[in-house]
Amino acid sequence: MAVPQNKVTKSRRNMRRAHDALVAGNPNECPSCGELKRPHHVCPSCGHYADREVVAQANEIDLDDEDAA
Repeated sequence: MAVPQNKVTKSRRNMRRAHDALVAGNPNECPSCGELKRPHHVCPSCGHYADREVVAQANEIDLDDEDAA
């Protein structure tokens, strides 16, 4: 069974945890709509990635009940 040989002081414990802090995100501006988005991800507001549309937005799709039947 693993048991510590000596007590780990609060200072040494906290120094070990010095690099565990969370860092803020790095949002970039979408070139097509100007909204902030995560780098290397599809823009959630317009659906563009690398200057082309890869995800169609729900308000752009025309779903008529007469045509679907």
